[in-house]
Amino acid sequence: MGAIPAQRETDPGASDAPVHVSVLPYARAHATLVGSSLAPGAARALLRAALSEWTELGLTGTEPLTGRLADDAVVVVSELVTNAVVHAGTDVDLECRLENATGALVVEVSDQHPSRAPRDSAGEQSYGTPEYGRGLRLVAALAESWGITYRKGTKTVWARLTEEDSAAVGTGGDDGACAGVHGLELAGVLAPEPLRAERDREWLDRGALSFLAEASDLLAGQLDENLVAALAGQLIVPRLADWCAVWLEDEHMGRGGVWGVDGTGGSGPRLARVWHGHESRIEDLRQALEKDPPRPVEPPRSGPVPFPWPGDALGAHGAHGTALAYRLIAGGRPLGTLVIGRSGLLRFPDEITGLIEDLGRRVALAVGAARQYARQATISAVLQRGLLPGAVAEIPGMRSALVYEPCDKGGPSGDFYDLFPAGDGRWCFAVGDVQGKGPEAAVVIGLARPWLRLLAREGYRVADVLDRLNQLLLDDATEAADAAARALIAAGGQSLTGDGPQTRFLSLLYGELAPFDGGVRCTLASAGHPLPLLLGAGGEVRTAARPQTLLGVVEDETYTSETFELRPGDTLLAVTDGVTERRCGPRQFDDGDGLATALTGCAGLTAALIAERIRRQVHEFGVRPPEDDLALLVLQAE
Repeated sequence: MGAIPAQRETDPGASDAPVHVSVLPYARAHATLVGSSLAPGAARALLRAALSEWTELGLTGTEPLTGRLADDAVVVVSELVTNAVVHAGTDVDLECRLENATGALVVEVSDQHPSRAPRDSAGEQSYGTPEYGRGLRLVAALAESWGITYRKGTKTVWARLTEEDSAAVGTGGDDGACAGVHGLELAGVLAPEPLRAERDREWLDRGALSFLAEASDLLAGQLDENLVAALAGQLIVPRLADWCAVWLEDEHMGRGGVWGVDGTGGSGPRLARVWHGHESRIEDLRQALEKDPPRPVEPPRSGPVPFPWPGDALGAHGAHGTALAYRLIAGGRPLGTLVIGRSGLLRFPDEITGLIEDLGRRVALAVGAARQYARQATISAVLQRGLLPGAVAEIPGMRSALVYEPCDKGGPSGDFYDLFPAGDGRWCFAVGDVQGKGPEAAVVIGLARPWLRLLAREGYRVADVLDRLNQLLLDDATEAADAAARALIAAGGQSLTGDGPQTRFLSLLYGELAPFDGGVRCTLASAGHPLPLLLGAGGEVRTAARPQTLLGVVEDETYTSETFELRPGDTLLAVTDGVTERRCGPRQFDDGDGLATALTGCAGLTAALIAERIRRQVHEFGVRPPEDDLALLVLQAE
């Protein structure tokens, strides 16, 4: 049987199932697994549990199940899930089912990287001990048939196993003999041919660059240092070593401590990942390595140094071997240590040590990039919290609800909101949207929001507040703010385009609420912002303001306001353009008064339910996630 995949259409592989097995009244099981090193082990456990439950329940189609068929299925699932995790790098959908008529077991493994076909080295000349490709050869040896199905955004690799195919090897003897022949055939699939040193070097000469390119591709864009450590283990074991471990150090005084000049001191590094070719050895190896962490000396260097061999943790076959430690250094800063080991060697070949050193540099750069991202995300989160109110004020006689969803989780949003007491029985609210995002937007919000509060509490009315805020955005303070934003971005990395001060626009809906017996008096003005909508108690919807110019555009612009009363049951809805301009192809959510139509259907709902319904409809309007910040405020008279 050749290892040539076939194309086949199957049931849709993509699913929104949670991360657990769901067994239906017939023999079918499905699970969604996080794309990590734990996925293959979880898949094996889930399949064993499903097969056991099917047999106990006596479901249709379970009669042909044999111990050998179940064992073969576990191997096939393990290989397919491992292939998907290593070479696709996405979450993995696993589906197993029995065909009622034939008793065949069908296994499907789907990932979200359809551009990458499973690795198969059947057509390549081997110059070493490449691990990739052998898994699919093993699948081909065990399965009656297998293949690949491509769909939009999804690739599914499937295999069909039958009782006849599992029992086809070694039919001439007893069960023990059959099992022995079966095992020998599979060992022949996996076992590498004896390699001479010159062929090993030839493989390295031909395969090193492609290996490093594949490693760089997998490591690039990983934003979690623990995931980087896990990927390093998967790349090295068993391709280049029998086992490896990754320690990570904090650059300052966080986890891991600080090394002394003599290589001691502090609490030591954190053992982030241990990987062994045999899963049963991982825990013992981890315990041994935790007792004896690497002790690098100063000054740090990335070249290999000998590491004590943890023979007691590796069993009889691993009593002797060679281990090397590589310091992970990026930007002149030590970030951790990579240790590799191989049993039965007096020393690693120079070609292997050089390849690992190159890989270590890439791992160090990936760890450094992940930490830089984590620092920037932390700074942005702190900055974002400082730009928004700590709590939304409660207004007597009114209920309020807020939805705020920044599009970029790693940087400050361009949308902002506020709801605060202004004194003298007045409360003020604001929903705004700054041109741009990130530090530029943060500077403008940092100017606008405190000024709004200050002017409101000084007694300025709605139109006067907008007049003064418009002038503030046009005077010399904006040039100073631009200089501050430039300095912040220069320190963080990304540079601004252009040489002169950046023009800053601000769309703003600002209003004042004054409760009275029987309702709430509302005065508001819209400066270039999506117009607010008023939902009456009877279900009628109308706009509650007239359009005016953006703030920060026209010198000496005079703004006006409108005043109306909110009676019990009336609802005021204020949104940013992330709601009105939500796209689905060429259409926008507010085309044909779409927002007003959505609000009409909310008659009789509370403020919280209205906010949630509008949010859900905005998300469901487009296929892809929103590409802009989203904010909406609902105010409802009780």
